[in-house]
Amino acid sequence: MRATDSYDYAVIRVVPRVEREEFINVGVIVSCEKTGFLQARIELDEARVLALDPRIDLDSLQRHLAAIPRICEGGAQAGPIGMLPKRARFHWLTAKRSAIIQTSPVHMGKCGDMEAVMEHLLDRMVRIK
Repeated sequence: MRATDSYDYAVIRVVPRVEREEFINVGVIVSCEKTGFLQARIELDEARVLALDPRIDLDSLQRHLAAIPRICEGGAQAGPIGMLPKRARFHWLTAKRSAIIQTSPVHMGKCGDMEAVMEHLLDRMVRIK
């Protein structure tokens, strides 16, 4: 049996009209420093976003959301931020901002299977059942 590791996570939110403070959860970012795990998954429900703002530019939104997993992967294709250490990339992605794409506060957990954590968080925080 694998020992449990501490991990941090944040929920990725789309806030179509920042002044209204309404948001939809569209993904999660999970980081485990001990194992070197840093991953984000996005599941955008376009109909829900359009319900909050029918004028939103979905193409632009999708391009910006797609940058988050690329930054987690790192490397030159992720731009200058992708060259930072994993932990620094996680902190950059989860920094407070008042933009259309935001993250929740960072939360912590313990688990031995980060892939299972990703699925659990998506089921609990993003997916509509």
